[in-house]
Amino acid sequence: MTRRRALGLGIGAGAAIALTTAGPVQAAPASGGRQWKRPRSANGWPVLGHATKYQVEGTNVEVSLATGDAATVLLHVARRFAYEIDMLRAGDVLGHTTDRTVGAPFESTYLSGTAIAIRPLYYPLGADVQNTGMSATERIVVADIVADCEGLVIWGGDLKPVKQSHFHIDVKPGDPRLKRLAARIRGWNDTPGEGAGSIDAFAPARRRLAARYQ
Repeated sequence: MTRRRALGLGIGAGAAIALTTAGPVQAAPASGGRQWKRPRSANGWPVLGHATKYQVEGTNVEVSLATGDAATVLLHVARRFAYEIDMLRAGDVLGHTTDRTVGAPFESTYLSGTAIAIRPLYYPLGADVQNTGMSATERIVVADIVADCEGLVIWGGDLKPVKQSHFHIDVKPGDPRLKRLAARIRGWNDTPGEGAGSIDAFAPARRRLAARYQ
């Protein structure tokens, strides 16, 4: 499949759209994984039997996530990827799953609906990032997205084993910082010229901010 570049699209951001409470989207099974038996995922969120399906604004992509602030933040991550790295298409984003097979403990966050995998077939767990990983330009944008989320979202490219498709909420339920971040993102979504689609990740001030979270 040919990847269509979307750097600098400048599409206006909007509010996330909750579609329905639906059955889980099944993520691709982890290779050589083990069963996650705990009632909470590695980031402290409860494992869910089902999750709410959302549309990623500006795309035809749907993803199932835990409701509330976690969904707001993760949808912001997906929108920025679509607007600034490459436009997403149906099936590109995986979220909540009930498949308890994990290849690394952090993959348990899909069970709680507090993680997304953007194109996991492009960037699978343990992939050789030197040869098949994101480009330097794409990594700059991802670093800016992490900074935009004030370090409350962790990127799988910074984890061991590496999984560059992976993003998960990195604070426990009820953390007031997540509530504040989600409120800020909703404010961006309601204000023309702010938020996803309006950011220059390569501006010097943005690069300096991103460096603080690396």
